[in-house]
Amino acid sequence: MRGDENAAGPQRARSASGDELDALIHEGDAEVLLALLENPNMQEQHVSRLLERLDLSAELLQSVAKEGKWNSSESIRIRLARHPHTPRRVALSMLRKLFLFDLVRVSLLPSAPADIRRAAEELIVARVPHLPIGEKLTLARRGPARVAGAVLAGGHPQAVKLALANSFLTESQVLKILARAELPARVVVAISQHPKWSVQYNVRVALVRRPHTPVPALLEFLPDLALRDLQDVAGLEQLPEHSRKYVQQELARRASEIK
Repeated sequence: MRGDENAAGPQRARSASGDELDALIHEGDAEVLLALLENPNMQEQHVSRLLERLDLSAELLQSVAKEGKWNSSESIRIRLARHPHTPRRVALSMLRKLFLFDLVRVSLLPSAPADIRRAAEELIVARVPHLPIGEKLTLARRGPARVAGAVLAGGHPQAVKLALANSFLTESQVLKILARAELPARVVVAISQHPKWSVQYNVRVALVRRPHTPVPALLEFLPDLALRDLQDVAGLEQLPEHSRKYVQQELARRASEIK
Protein backbone atom coordinates (compact mmCIF):
# COMPACT_ATOMS: atom_id res chain seq x y z
CA MET A 1 0.00 0.00 0.00
CA ARG A 2 2.85 2.35 0.90
CA GLY A 3 4.46 1.71 -2.49
CA ASP A 4 1.23 2.66 -4.26
CA GLU A 5 1.12 5.92 -2.30
CA ASN A 6 4.71 6.69 -3.19
CA ALA A 7 4.00 6.09 -6.87
CA ALA A 8 0.80 8.13 -6.74
CA GLY A 9 2.64 11.34 -5.82
CA PRO A 10 4.79 11.57 -8.97
CA GLN A 11 1.93 10.29 -11.11
CA ARG A 12 -0.36 12.99 -9.77
CA ALA A 13 2.36 15.59 -10.32
CA ARG A 14 2.56 14.71 -14.03
CA SER A 15 -1.09 15.56 -14.65
CA ALA A 16 -2.10 18.08 -11.97
CA SER A 17 -3.53 21.45 -12.91
CA GLY A 18 -4.90 24.60 -11.31
CA ASP A 19 -4.72 24.88 -7.53
CA GLU A 20 -3.37 21.36 -7.18
CA LEU A 21 -0.44 22.22 -9.44
CA ASP A 22 0.24 25.37 -7.42
CA ALA A 23 0.25 23.31 -4.22
CA LEU A 24 2.62 20.68 -5.60
CA ILE A 25 5.27 23.34 -6.31
CA HIS A 26 5.77 23.41 -2.51
CA GLU A 27 5.98 19.61 -2.20
CA GLY A 28 8.94 18.26 -0.23
CA ASP A 29 9.35 14.99 -2.19
CA ALA A 30 12.15 15.32 -4.74
CA GLU A 31 10.56 12.73 -7.06
CA VAL A 32 7.32 14.69 -7.12
CA LEU A 33 9.16 17.88 -8.05
CA LEU A 34 11.01 16.12 -10.87
CA ALA A 35 7.72 14.68 -12.11
CA LEU A 36 6.23 18.17 -12.13
CA LEU A 37 8.66 19.14 -14.87
CA GLU A 38 7.01 16.53 -17.12
CA ASN A 39 3.58 18.06 -16.54
CA PRO A 40 2.31 19.76 -19.75
CA ASN A 41 0.35 22.21 -17.58
CA MET A 42 3.53 23.65 -16.09
CA GLN A 43 3.97 27.20 -17.38
CA GLU A 44 6.84 29.62 -17.04
CA GLN A 45 5.31 31.25 -13.97
CA HIS A 46 5.09 27.86 -12.24
CA VAL A 47 8.73 27.06 -12.92
CA SER A 48 9.77 30.55 -11.82
CA ARG A 49 7.97 30.10 -8.50
CA LEU A 50 9.52 26.66 -8.09
CA LEU A 51 13.00 28.11 -8.62
CA GLU A 52 12.47 30.57 -5.77
CA ARG A 53 12.84 27.61 -3.40
CA LEU A 54 16.35 27.41 -1.94
CA ASP A 55 16.06 23.70 -1.05
CA LEU A 56 16.00 22.38 -4.62
CA SER A 57 18.40 19.64 -5.66
CA ALA A 58 21.15 20.05 -8.25
CA GLU A 59 19.44 17.29 -10.24
CA LEU A 60 16.18 19.21 -10.50
CA LEU A 61 17.91 22.46 -11.39
CA GLN A 62 19.89 20.72 -14.10
CA SER A 63 16.68 19.19 -15.44
CA VAL A 64 15.12 22.65 -15.75
CA ALA A 65 18.24 23.95 -17.50
CA LYS A 66 18.16 21.12 -20.05
CA GLU A 67 14.61 21.87 -21.14
CA GLY A 68 14.60 24.26 -24.09
CA LYS A 69 11.21 25.81 -23.36
CA TRP A 70 12.47 26.82 -19.92
CA ASN A 71 16.07 27.82 -20.57
CA SER A 72 14.96 30.15 -23.37
CA SER A 73 13.23 32.32 -20.73
CA GLU A 74 15.34 35.17 -19.35
CA SER A 75 13.44 35.02 -16.06
CA ILE A 76 14.26 31.35 -15.60
CA ARG A 77 17.87 31.78 -16.72
CA ILE A 78 18.33 34.42 -14.00
CA ARG A 79 16.88 32.14 -11.35
CA LEU A 80 19.05 29.23 -12.43
CA ALA A 81 22.19 31.37 -12.53
CA ARG A 82 21.67 32.75 -9.03
CA HIS A 83 20.41 29.59 -7.29
CA PRO A 84 22.92 28.33 -4.69
CA HIS A 85 22.49 24.67 -5.75
CA THR A 86 22.73 25.07 -9.52
CA PRO A 87 25.82 23.18 -10.74
CA ARG A 88 28.53 25.72 -11.54
CA ARG A 89 28.81 24.65 -15.17
CA VAL A 90 25.08 25.16 -15.65
CA ALA A 91 25.04 28.49 -13.79
CA LEU A 92 27.88 29.83 -15.95
CA SER A 93 26.09 28.71 -19.09
CA MET A 94 22.98 30.62 -17.97
CA LEU A 95 25.06 33.71 -17.12
CA ARG A 96 26.52 33.92 -20.62
CA LYS A 97 23.01 34.17 -22.07
CA LEU A 98 21.77 36.95 -19.78
CA PHE A 99 21.12 40.53 -20.85
CA LEU A 100 23.50 43.16 -19.48
CA PHE A 101 21.39 44.50 -16.63
CA ASP A 102 20.24 41.02 -15.61
CA LEU A 103 23.92 40.23 -15.17
CA VAL A 104 24.14 43.32 -12.95
CA ARG A 105 21.22 42.02 -10.87
CA VAL A 106 22.94 38.66 -10.35
CA SER A 107 26.27 40.31 -9.52
CA LEU A 108 24.64 42.30 -6.71
CA LEU A 109 22.59 39.47 -5.17
CA PRO A 110 23.99 38.48 -1.75
CA SER A 111 22.16 35.14 -2.05
CA ALA A 112 23.96 34.16 -5.26
CA PRO A 113 27.17 32.12 -4.84
CA ALA A 114 30.25 34.37 -4.60
CA ASP A 115 31.97 32.76 -7.61
CA ILE A 116 28.86 33.28 -9.73
CA ARG A 117 28.64 36.95 -8.71
CA ARG A 118 32.28 37.36 -9.65
CA ALA A 119 31.76 35.60 -12.98
CA ALA A 120 28.83 37.92 -13.70
CA GLU A 121 31.06 40.93 -12.98
CA GLU A 122 33.75 39.59 -15.33
CA LEU A 123 31.21 39.20 -18.13
CA ILE A 124 30.01 42.78 -17.61
CA VAL A 125 33.56 44.18 -17.48
CA ALA A 126 34.37 42.42 -20.76
CA ARG A 127 31.42 44.18 -22.39
CA VAL A 128 32.14 47.66 -21.02
CA PRO A 129 34.43 48.91 -23.84
CA HIS A 130 31.79 48.08 -26.46
CA LEU A 131 28.74 49.57 -24.71
CA PRO A 132 26.95 52.78 -25.74
CA ILE A 133 27.59 55.68 -23.40
CA GLY A 134 24.08 55.57 -21.92
CA GLU A 135 24.63 52.03 -20.63
CA LYS A 136 28.09 52.95 -19.37
CA LEU A 137 26.61 55.80 -17.37
CA THR A 138 24.03 53.48 -15.83
CA LEU A 139 26.75 50.99 -14.89
CA ALA A 140 28.86 53.80 -13.45
CA ARG A 141 25.92 54.85 -11.28
CA ARG A 142 24.72 51.47 -9.99
CA GLY A 143 27.09 48.71 -11.09
CA PRO A 144 29.11 46.63 -8.60
CA ALA A 145 32.58 47.81 -7.57
CA ARG A 146 34.62 46.13 -10.31
CA VAL A 147 32.19 47.26 -12.99
CA ALA A 148 32.10 50.84 -11.73
CA GLY A 149 35.90 50.72 -11.66
CA ALA A 150 36.09 49.53 -15.26
CA VAL A 151 33.80 52.35 -16.40
CA LEU A 152 35.74 54.88 -14.31
CA ALA A 153 39.03 53.80 -15.89
CA GLY A 154 37.58 54.54 -19.34
CA GLY A 155 37.68 58.22 -18.50
CA HIS A 156 34.38 59.50 -19.92
CA PRO A 157 33.73 62.78 -18.03
CA GLN A 158 30.16 61.98 -16.95
CA ALA A 159 31.02 58.36 -16.16
CA VAL A 160 33.97 59.39 -13.98
CA LYS A 161 31.76 61.60 -11.83
CA LEU A 162 29.04 58.96 -11.48
CA ALA A 163 31.44 56.08 -10.78
CA LEU A 164 33.24 57.96 -8.02
CA ALA A 165 29.87 58.54 -6.33
CA ASN A 166 28.82 54.88 -6.72
CA SER A 167 28.06 53.46 -3.26
CA PHE A 168 29.51 50.07 -4.25
CA LEU A 169 32.91 51.49 -5.27
CA THR A 170 35.64 50.50 -2.83
CA GLU A 171 39.03 51.88 -1.90
CA SER A 172 40.54 48.66 -3.22
CA GLN A 173 39.07 49.30 -6.67
CA VAL A 174 40.23 52.93 -6.66
CA LEU A 175 43.75 51.77 -5.82
CA LYS A 176 43.68 49.17 -8.60
CA ILE A 177 42.67 51.88 -11.07
CA LEU A 178 45.46 54.20 -9.89
CA ALA A 179 47.95 51.33 -10.30
CA ARG A 180 47.21 51.02 -14.05
CA ALA A 181 50.07 51.90 -16.34
CA GLU A 182 47.79 53.83 -18.68
CA LEU A 183 45.08 56.00 -17.18
CA PRO A 184 43.37 59.12 -18.57
CA ALA A 185 44.55 62.28 -16.80
CA ARG A 186 40.98 63.32 -15.99
CA VAL A 187 40.52 60.17 -13.88
CA VAL A 188 43.56 61.00 -11.74
CA VAL A 189 42.48 64.63 -11.40
CA ALA A 190 38.92 63.64 -10.46
CA ILE A 191 40.09 61.21 -7.77
CA SER A 192 42.54 63.78 -6.36
CA GLN A 193 39.70 66.30 -6.00
CA HIS A 194 36.98 63.96 -4.77
CA PRO A 195 35.82 64.67 -1.20
CA LYS A 196 35.56 60.96 -0.31
CA TRP A 197 38.52 59.38 -2.08
CA SER A 198 41.12 62.15 -1.84
CA VAL A 199 41.15 61.94 1.95
CA GLN A 200 41.93 58.20 2.04
CA TYR A 201 45.57 57.75 3.07
CA ASN A 202 46.39 54.89 0.67
CA VAL A 203 44.72 56.75 -2.18
CA ARG A 204 46.87 59.80 -1.44
CA VAL A 205 50.03 57.68 -1.56
CA ALA A 206 48.93 56.27 -4.92
CA LEU A 207 48.09 59.74 -6.25
CA VAL A 208 51.51 61.10 -5.33
CA ARG A 209 52.99 58.52 -7.70
CA ARG A 210 50.84 59.59 -10.67
CA PRO A 211 52.14 62.13 -13.21
CA HIS A 212 48.77 63.85 -13.66
CA THR A 213 48.02 64.59 -10.01
CA PRO A 214 47.58 68.39 -9.84
CA VAL A 215 50.37 70.23 -8.01
CA PRO A 216 47.99 71.83 -5.43
CA ALA A 217 46.74 68.35 -4.48
CA LEU A 218 50.27 67.01 -4.38
CA LEU A 219 51.37 69.77 -2.02
CA GLU A 220 48.37 69.06 0.19
CA PHE A 221 49.05 65.31 0.36
CA LEU A 222 52.82 65.27 0.97
CA PRO A 223 52.81 66.64 4.56
CA ASP A 224 50.38 63.88 5.58
CA LEU A 225 52.50 61.00 4.26
CA ALA A 226 54.43 58.91 6.76
CA LEU A 227 58.19 59.34 6.44
CA ARG A 228 58.66 55.75 5.26
CA ASP A 229 56.08 56.16 2.48
CA LEU A 230 57.60 59.49 1.49
CA GLN A 231 61.05 57.88 1.24
CA ASP A 232 59.63 54.99 -0.81
CA VAL A 233 58.03 57.44 -3.25
CA ALA A 234 61.28 59.41 -3.52
CA GLY A 235 63.07 56.24 -4.58
CA LEU A 236 60.75 55.47 -7.50
CA GLU A 237 62.54 55.66 -10.85
CA GLN A 238 59.34 56.42 -12.72
CA LEU A 239 58.34 59.30 -10.43
CA PRO A 240 57.71 62.46 -12.51
CA GLU A 241 60.44 65.05 -12.11
CA HIS A 242 58.14 67.78 -10.85
CA SER A 243 56.78 65.40 -8.22
CA ARG A 244 60.28 64.33 -7.23
CA LYS A 245 61.19 67.96 -6.60
CA TYR A 246 58.26 68.47 -4.20
CA VAL A 247 58.89 65.13 -2.46
CA GLN A 248 62.53 66.04 -1.88
CA GLN A 249 61.50 69.45 -0.57
CA GLU A 250 59.17 67.78 1.91
CA LEU A 251 61.92 65.39 3.02
CA ALA A 252 64.29 68.33 3.48
CA ARG A 253 61.68 70.21 5.52
CA ARG A 254 61.24 67.27 7.88
CA ALA A 255 64.97 66.79 8.19
CA SER A 256 65.36 70.46 9.18
CA GLU A 257 62.68 70.11 11.82
CA ILE A 258 64.56 67.23 13.44
CA LYS A 259 67.70 69.36 13.66
